[in-house]
Amino acid sequence: MDMTLKFTDSHEWVKDNGDGTATIGISDHAQKMLGDVVFVDLPEVDAEIEAGEEFSLVESVKAASDVYAPVSGQIIEVNEELEDSPELVNEEPYDGGWIAKVKLSNASELDNLKGAEDYINTIEEDE
Repeated sequence: MDMTLKFTDSHEWVKDNGDGTATIGISDHAQKMLGDVVFVDLPEVDAEIEAGEEFSLVESVKAASDVYAPVSGQIIEVNEELEDSPELVNEEPYDGGWIAKVKLSNASELDNLKGAEDYINTIEEDE
């Protein structure tokens, strides 16, 4: 896991790309809880998202789970590979399994998220 990632309590991750954009996905912990992912409902490019609001849906053989925006901004790219290969969320949650890239409208929102170490400690306490 990339220790520069930031996390939400609802198990989304964010990578600050350093250019005013960020990449979003769900954590390894989240994909393990879901089980085999069979479908990802990708957001629309150019859509505006607000931190804390649902912007995607991940369906597995066990359940469907909303994905909440960890930051606010405009969707600039979605991971179209997930349309044919949703299992990438299981296989590479931090690499090939990303969901969307956003142009940040308020980069300071990143400061409200948990660092990787804090997140790991939180999920270990829950287990």
